[in-house]
Amino acid sequence: MYSRDTLVLLQHLLEQGLGKRAIAKQLGISPRTVHHWIATGQLTRVIETPVPRTSAPRPQRLDPFKPLILERLETYPALTAERLFAECRAAGYVGGVTRLRDYVASVRPRPEPEPIIRFETAPGLQAQFDFAEVRLPWGKRYAVLVVLGFSRQLYVEFVPRQTALTVMQSLERAFADFGGVPQEILFDQLKAVIVEDQRPGGGKLLENAEFGRFAAHWGFRIRACRPYRAQTKGKVERPVGYLRSSFLYGREFLGDADLADQCARWLREVANVRIHGTTGERPVDRFLRDEQPVLQPLAARPYRSLVLMPPRIEVAATRSVPQVAVERRALTHYGALVAEEAS
Repeated sequence: MYSRDTLVLLQHLLEQGLGKRAIAKQLGISPRTVHHWIATGQLTRVIETPVPRTSAPRPQRLDPFKPLILERLETYPALTAERLFAECRAAGYVGGVTRLRDYVASVRPRPEPEPIIRFETAPGLQAQFDFAEVRLPWGKRYAVLVVLGFSRQLYVEFVPRQTALTVMQSLERAFADFGGVPQEILFDQLKAVIVEDQRPGGGKLLENAEFGRFAAHWGFRIRACRPYRAQTKGKVERPVGYLRSSFLYGREFLGDADLADQCARWLREVANVRIHGTTGERPVDRFLRDEQPVLQPLAARPYRSLVLMPPRIEVAATRSVPQVAVERRALTHYGALVAEEAS
């Protein structure tokens, strides 16, 4: 199918007396096509057919009030369509709210999304902490994730509760695993750590007094994301999803001990030895080369709280022979033990 412009040009060349073959060559079409259009009279019919004209849009009742809507939205971008409808009705608008709502949706100013600025921390400067709820066949557990900001070296363990004591004990085990302490740790708005964040109103960050003593004992500063700004803690938010997809999804666990065994193996053989998408290096390499040497030394002893005491284990008295609960573990665990004995 040839365009109308091509056919008009063809007719113009014919009127100038140019031969059909020359016209076909100039237009890049077949001479037979030129003969066919002329012989059947289609050329004249197509050219003489008037070009359809688009009718002008019909005026709408809302048109006189569109400048008012635009002016109001420019000053107050969050005005609702219902509020603007009421104001337009007061100004004489007699149309329906649906058309006005559609127009408001099409012209309402949209604020540009706040850019997320990726920042990198110096070696040994910062770690980030978070909890992730996990539902298992034998109950609910919380994954504790601590990631070093520079190397992305990851520590994970699973605990039964989210308490201040749990946070402190998990951090002590993470410090032992890292072999040192970062200068600061970034938390979400975690009640065990942050009592109240008054910074949005110009105030201060109120820390849990007991956790403040714990931080002083280990020598790190407490940092907290601002409310509703958890993306500033992205280095640990992303590992939460990675933990779920790479470790938890599609695996079966026999109990807490098996969960811990498999997690330790996953950290050692997968998570900390993969090529990280942002740094382009393995976390363990950056950790051993650049970050571990500049971590603060471990405290001489664990922190002892005078307020928070570990839960007591009640043992019921019985005359029968005491039963020892033995937790099942995966066969791979026992295989690893055999390999250690052989070596």
